[in-house]
Amino acid sequence: MELVCPAGTPAALRAAVEAGAHAVYCGFSDETNARNFPGLNFSTEELTAAVAGAHKRGAKVLVALNTFPRAGAEKLWHQRLADAEAAGVDAVILADIGLLDYAATHHPKLRRHLSVQAAASNPDAINFYAETFDVKRVVLPRVLTVQEIAAINKEINVETEAFVFGGLCVMAEGRCALSSYATGLSPNMNGVCSPASHVVYAEEGPDLAAKLGGFTIHRTPKDQPAPYPTLCKGCFTSGEQTGHVFEDPVSLDARHLIPALAKAGVTALKIEGRQRSRAYVAEVVRAFRAATDALAEGRDLPLAELARLTEGQQATAGAYAKTWR
Repeated sequence: MELVCPAGTPAALRAAVEAGAHAVYCGFSDETNARNFPGLNFSTEELTAAVAGAHKRGAKVLVALNTFPRAGAEKLWHQRLADAEAAGVDAVILADIGLLDYAATHHPKLRRHLSVQAAASNPDAINFYAETFDVKRVVLPRVLTVQEIAAINKEINVETEAFVFGGLCVMAEGRCALSSYATGLSPNMNGVCSPASHVVYAEEGPDLAAKLGGFTIHRTPKDQPAPYPTLCKGCFTSGEQTGHVFEDPVSLDARHLIPALAKAGVTALKIEGRQRSRAYVAEVVRAFRAATDALAEGRDLPLAELARLTEGQQATAGAYAKTWR
């Protein structure tokens, strides 16, 4: 199975490749990708150099152009398609139907993957993208069980990629409006979720309030660490209870499900975390490369301790098991 790893910076990309990534995904330093945060991503020159370096080590580079172009601003996304092809990337990861059509028409030799942002979660949707835009791989939404993935793979003729580690999202990818509601900026259109430009930490009596767009997302005593105010992971009061109303701070860790995902026909395993440090990337990639190598050689999977790298030091199998049903 192919191990697809995140890189928010050239240094993180090198760390991922050195740790054993079969492929690395990244984005340009603008709103054309869903991790458009200050200090992250690549210039065209950095991407060209990164692709050359990765190819020397036998690794692929995939570029995410997975936001939805704004009306009247499509030229930026079109230019980035040309930049990605000129840099020699191995595939682009797209979500918008218009951009998929443009890529298929103007860059037919550039391999196309369907982003999780497209939220294609059934064979009819996936076959539409494959037949209409010659998409070669689909990144599956994090709402499917292993059994549902197996059923999908029986009815499609393209590769599937499944998330196995990192942050989770409570919304259907590509359709979340929470960040947009609070700040006017969304991951879908602007590449930013709960953007730092709208974050304020304010002392209020004995507490420190972490706010996003004027909304208080967390309130903690001044002598305790205040978390980043990501809206869906905030603490809110509902009725008489105060807690994580939308989502607990927890990370996906599906290493123990890798054999089942392979049996279900999954081609590639994806690690989330382009905003993470290169040290984080290197450690997680090494752990998952050891697991995929063990699977290929018929050995038991090593399950190195990664709990300290998870949100809230908690891990879950997420929707793969759907234990709440």
